[in-house]
Amino acid sequence: MIKDYDDSNWRSEYIDIKGRQLTKRQVELLEKGPDSLSSSWILGAMHNEWRRIKGIKVDYPDENTGQLQSSMSEWEKSIKKYKDDGI
Repeated sequence: MIKDYDDSNWRSEYIDIKGRQLTKRQVELLEKGPDSLSSSWILGAMHNEWRRIKGIKVDYPDENTGQLQSSMSEWEKSIKKYKDDGI
């Protein structure tokens, strides 16, 4: 995914924007980085909030429609084919 925005210093910008609204733990995460899975979730949520505040919209890829869909009857036919082949 190619980003059309620069988020290399989003952590310091977020601290400047939110200021006193952040807890000590949030500031620690922003300065030192996550130390566990749950803290990485918190950091990710803060990054998403920073993007929302800055007005950055993320274009997610289109849903994969049709390529991986099959019906139960198609699946049963494929299984029957293997049974008929003696595999």
